[in-house]
Amino acid sequence: MSENVNKSINECDPFAAADFIRSKISFDPFFGIVLGSGLGGLADEIKVTDRISYSDIPGFPKSTVEGHKGEYIFGYLDEVPVILMNGRVHFYEGYPMQQVVTPVRVMALLGAKNIFLTNASGGLNRSYKPGTLMCINDHITSFIPSPLLGPNDDRLSTRFPAMSQVYDREYMAVMHKVADGLGIPLEDGVYLQVTGPAFESPAESRAYAMLGADAVGMSTACEAVVLCAMGVRLLGLSCVTDMAIDNEDIEVTHEEVQAVANQAGTKLIQIVRNTVSSIYRGL
Repeated sequence: MSENVNKSINECDPFAAADFIRSKISFDPFFGIVLGSGLGGLADEIKVTDRISYSDIPGFPKSTVEGHKGEYIFGYLDEVPVILMNGRVHFYEGYPMQQVVTPVRVMALLGAKNIFLTNASGGLNRSYKPGTLMCINDHITSFIPSPLLGPNDDRLSTRFPAMSQVYDREYMAVMHKVADGLGIPLEDGVYLQVTGPAFESPAESRAYAMLGADAVGMSTACEAVVLCAMGVRLLGLSCVTDMAIDNEDIEVTHEEVQAVANQAGTKLIQIVRNTVSSIYRGL
């Protein structure tokens, strides 16, 4: 485990982190957006008012993955006040799951009552192909530790929050309408999170598909659990960068995943930007 991870484990309280950020800036975000692979270019579309590096927040978990900058960006996407999470931390980096979800919890505590989660994933639905975009309509978290384990903080959620509707149906309909208007195909599917960092074996991929998953990845669902428990309205958008199913003769690399996500970046940005603007204007 790296030195950075050791220093951050169990040190950062989300309320303290939110208070620290408020002491530096004054901003009231309407939407929070987690920038997954391929969406980094969205940061260039923002009229930036402030940036807060994770490294400046006492005890805050820091990303060790290439391509994840590790900062909050505050500003305006068109007319919408947004907070961007530019880089997330992952369970496979050695953090306890309760720390993995700290950054999104802080976004909600800073006032973002609507959050857009994005990621790159491996396809399990055989009708998909690299570059397919999937609206996440449900998820499976059975293969990762729950981020709600341990003593419950009633300020964040009830002890036993319902997960019957994690992703907001009204917002999903808006995203589909936006994608249709842009002429961008958008699938609906179930996302399954695993721990990583190894990519799935062929047998694992077949098993996940049998469970009803359409795509698999190493992030996002744990964030969705805690945000749903906090009453945040959620959207999830995944870019299928490779086919995890029937991959016996293919060796997937992180670089190849990143390359496909970057190629799909323009479409991802268009969907996110227009969906956020449509919701802000009142659906």
